[in-house]
Amino acid sequence: MPVQISSHRRAVLQALLVTFLWSTSWVLIKIGLADIPSLTFAGLRYAVAFLCLLPFALRPANRAAMRNLSRQQWMALIVLGLLFYTVTQGAQYVGLEYLPAAPTSLILNCTTVVVALAGIALLRERPTLLQWIGVALNLTGILIYFYPVALPGNQVFGLLVVTMGMLANAASSLLGRSINRASSLSPLIVTVVSMGIGAAVMLIAGIAVQGLPSLTLTHWLIIGWLAAVNTAFGFTLWNLTLRVLPAMESSIINSTMLIQIAVLGWVFLGEALTPQEIAGLILAGLGTLIVQLRRTV
Repeated sequence: MPVQISSHRRAVLQALLVTFLWSTSWVLIKIGLADIPSLTFAGLRYAVAFLCLLPFALRPANRAAMRNLSRQQWMALIVLGLLFYTVTQGAQYVGLEYLPAAPTSLILNCTTVVVALAGIALLRERPTLLQWIGVALNLTGILIYFYPVALPGNQVFGLLVVTMGMLANAASSLLGRSINRASSLSPLIVTVVSMGIGAAVMLIAGIAVQGLPSLTLTHWLIIGWLAAVNTAFGFTLWNLTLRVLPAMESSIINSTMLIQIAVLGWVFLGEALTPQEIAGLILAGLGTLIVQLRRTV
């Protein structure tokens, strides 16, 4: 007799699968960066992902919704695409050229903390005492991970690029929340339009600055997997789990990526971690999770 799985447990398993897929992206990106220029690589991934999602966006109801977009909505989606895809994802790929996966993930993981702090000025949301403790834990974890700060020049550049990407990610998070609250656009339209714009700009810039190398079958398999499975399928499945899982559970599951990426980097990329770096990652991840508590309960 087959075992019955509740919808909640199925959603938890699906969410864990998605976070694992997203974590493996970092390994595949590092492997691909050995031969593919960073911006061109990122542009190709999201351009292919856009093509995967485009047929769903071109259904009659969605086409009608896009035809009715106002100039203000188009501008908001263009800015979102530039922030979240061109700058954030481009910075992640460029950063991974110079930094191991774990510290890159650690910096980008600070997005939640920056969004919470920005909410004080922009949304008049005063953090609770528990959230301030989370901010302190996050910053302490980062300091522990990088102490003593003695990075080669190229890694300092990578760190600056990733920090810029993290700030752009925080801005896109605030803008994306505003777009979804203020309009009746479906998440699919928001994703497809912003992704198409951001990917096009990133790909054009990548080819213009870095060129388009000769891509082998292995390169296309990596790009195709990242685009179709880890992006198009992954984001779709994650959105489905959000219909069942409470926001708190989704946040907890998503926060495990920081550790997953560190472990996968150690296993597949040979990026060993010291006990001090492991402690820093755990503290930073715990702080990020605590910061999210008020918004998700």
